[in-house]
Amino acid sequence: MHPLQALIKKFSPINSNEWELLYEKCTEVTIHKGDFFIKQGRVETRIGFIITGSFRQFYINPSGEELSTYFFFEHNLVSSYISCITGKTSLISIQAIEESTLLVFDYTHLASLFKDYPNWQLFGRKIAEYLLAGIEERMVGLLADNPEERYRKLLASPDKQKILERIPQQYIANYLGITPISLSRIRNRINK
Repeated sequence: MHPLQALIKKFSPINSNEWELLYEKCTEVTIHKGDFFIKQGRVETRIGFIITGSFRQFYINPSGEELSTYFFFEHNLVSSYISCITGKTSLISIQAIEESTLLVFDYTHLASLFKDYPNWQLFGRKIAEYLLAGIEERMVGLLADNPEERYRKLLASPDKQKILERIPQQYIANYLGITPISLSRIRNRINK
């Protein structure tokens, strides 16, 4: 079973014929380290499934500062969902941190599957719920926890170990809302 098909089956019981309706529209794409899959300010309709590699999602504020909001690894979906759904420009950028391979398909095709197939519609609803839960968790963490608490939660989460192992420290600090020097101080305090 293809890893994308396995991911989709976690959310909806699509059958092999329904799977083929999406897979036949997929294209394998290589994104080099430092290159963008999604660029803030552009209308985006592509959704990528990461086969290999990692990505950083970030927002560039009006003063030009990059604010890291999320990291993605193998077997994750990546996209500017707001841009896909609304047709407006993307609020975020998604950049390869490592040489990466994606299986890419267009949201408009997926939306047509939602309309015509109940199992695909279920997938759409379940993935939206999953994304909303993740956004809420991230938002509350930023509002309720101080930087050291956010870092400790990162250390304690088995799901987030890839961040600590594969993401450069300056991006981790940025994700936590602190400077690399502050992250170094927090790490030193925890290691003592």
